[in-house]
Amino acid sequence: MVTHILPGGLRYLTRSQPPGEVHLERHGALGRELATASPVAVTETGERLRSDSAFHAVLWINEWPRSLVYPGFLAPLVLSTGILRTLALHYTPVRADQAARDLRKKKTELISDAAQRRKLGQVEDAGASAELDDVLQQEADLTAGHGVLRVTGLISVSAPNAEALDAAVAAIEQAAIQASCETRRLVGQQAQAFTAAALPLCRSV
Repeated sequence: MVTHILPGGLRYLTRSQPPGEVHLERHGALGRELATASPVAVTETGERLRSDSAFHAVLWINEWPRSLVYPGFLAPLVLSTGILRTLALHYTPVRADQAARDLRKKKTELISDAAQRRKLGQVEDAGASAELDDVLQQEADLTAGHGVLRVTGLISVSAPNAEALDAAVAAIEQAAIQASCETRRLVGQQAQAFTAAALPLCRSV
């Protein structure tokens, strides 16, 4: 479902992202002019972005849990206190033929790796077995007519200065480990990633 957003609402959504949401919550009539929705100044460096009075860094979730997890497995990332951050999950549909090719390739690689380990007399790795089971399940779901989605997770972290930002990023990286995820701080893509992670504009990644 697509919801129509009036220009004032879009302006408010843009301005209400970190670090401006606290100020705008107290003044319902402010922050509604679309012409001034953008930050006054934006400076991008390799690993961070500065907009007006705040510093930002975007982390990419490059590794998701490889074993079964509870629905609330992202709680350490979402519920950690004292850190201003936004977690964005982008779901991109994958064409059925492309998904089938990718799954066949992945399955072939996993089966080949398992055969090589047996040949060398190595003990089968539980993680590799779980990954193969997951691929086989996805292949069965695709054959049954279900679609495949590519998931991209981005975490935007904000702080008032560079030192506080680095400390917040380290805390979020630790929280990601607790959630059985691995993150990487994006380099040279901070402005583009911040637009996709922190602003509610449904940008593709």
